[in-house]
Amino acid sequence: MTAQKKDETGGKQGGAAGDSGAKRKPWVKKDAAESMLSLIQKQEERVSKMRKELEKEEKQLEKLQKAKKVLEAN
Repeated sequence: MTAQKKDETGGKQGGAAGDSGAKRKPWVKKDAAESMLSLIQKQEERVSKMRKELEKEEKQLEKLQKAKKVLEAN
């Protein structure tokens, strides 16, 4: 009877994660320093991505401002 309960609970947990059959990585406890370093790295990546997007938006704004000057000159 206990073996059946283990099988039932294991099936319920695995079904929510995904039906592809892929196993999850085992959880590895990180110490405080590792945790902070990973948070810092993720934040740096987000900021870098935002800076690239900002540069792209600024270039688009410059183009639109030039077009506005042309339209106002007429």
